[in-house]
Amino acid sequence: MISSDLMPFWLTLGRPLTRLLFAMCIGLLIANIVEALRWTQPLARLSAPLVRLARLREAAGASFSMAFFSPAAANALLSDSHAKGEINLRELVLANLFNSLPAYMVHLPTMLFMLWPVLGAPALIYTGLTLAAAALRTLFTVGLGHFLLPPLHGENCIECRLPQEKVTLKSAALKAWKRFRRRLPKLVMFTIPVYVAMYLMQHYGLFRTAEAWLSDHTPWLGFIRPEALGIVLLSLAAEIGASLSAAGSALHMGGLTPPEVIIALLVGNILSTPMRTVRHQFPAYAGYYSPGLAFKLIFYNQLLRTITMIGVTWAYWLCAIA
Repeated sequence: MISSDLMPFWLTLGRPLTRLLFAMCIGLLIANIVEALRWTQPLARLSAPLVRLARLREAAGASFSMAFFSPAAANALLSDSHAKGEINLRELVLANLFNSLPAYMVHLPTMLFMLWPVLGAPALIYTGLTLAAAALRTLFTVGLGHFLLPPLHGENCIECRLPQEKVTLKSAALKAWKRFRRRLPKLVMFTIPVYVAMYLMQHYGLFRTAEAWLSDHTPWLGFIRPEALGIVLLSLAAEIGASLSAAGSALHMGGLTPPEVIIALLVGNILSTPMRTVRHQFPAYAGYYSPGLAFKLIFYNQLLRTITMIGVTWAYWLCAIA
């Protein structure tokens, strides 16, 4: 039985945090099952028209379809095709950019099921905006390939290169449970301390003090709410779980409006992802390509990603203030 002295903290901190952790754990488990079942694989069959429009060869088109369920396998296919001379450097760069949408959709279930319990309806807007940015990257690459690459003669057999093995519900469940157990400690480790810290800062008025200081000393930053700035900084300093917990805490306690939370997460995404990508993806890319080529592919990918993310963030900001 909770004492009367602790009851206010349980109602304002303990119970919301418990609900949040439970919902995030259920969402993570469901997302892992969805990923393990390869729900995106049927969409891969729809890629043929885009591949033909982009004038990409069979190998590049197959990698696009393969990236719907395994970006690593898609990179391995591109690397092998480039080493064999089936695609040149320009086709390799374009194929890597072309895979932006399917590579994003692989992690879409995890992102959505992680965001929804914390943010609610704003999670759909944030996910939709990041998905739109990924789609813009792929569509831009289609147009670029159509004008930069020569026309192809003959049909590309994209499906011939796709793995045909079936995934059973049992194997998917076992794989999902293994991933869940591996990801759960990090989720708890980031969520609890960040949520508690944000609660304490909100409770003791630190954000109000910081907002007043910003208005007095940095007029050009006065429009940035301290809670939103904290979300951006946490995006730079830690994994998404930390900034997501901060966003959820600020949203639930009324410190930020849904549009402010979405913009803060988008800005944090723009600033944090390039370095995080280099840190996590460069070793994997270097395993398939030479270090120089790996860096070039990551650079082009992140340059286009940053441009499209800035574009959708700016468009949403205009809509939010209208």
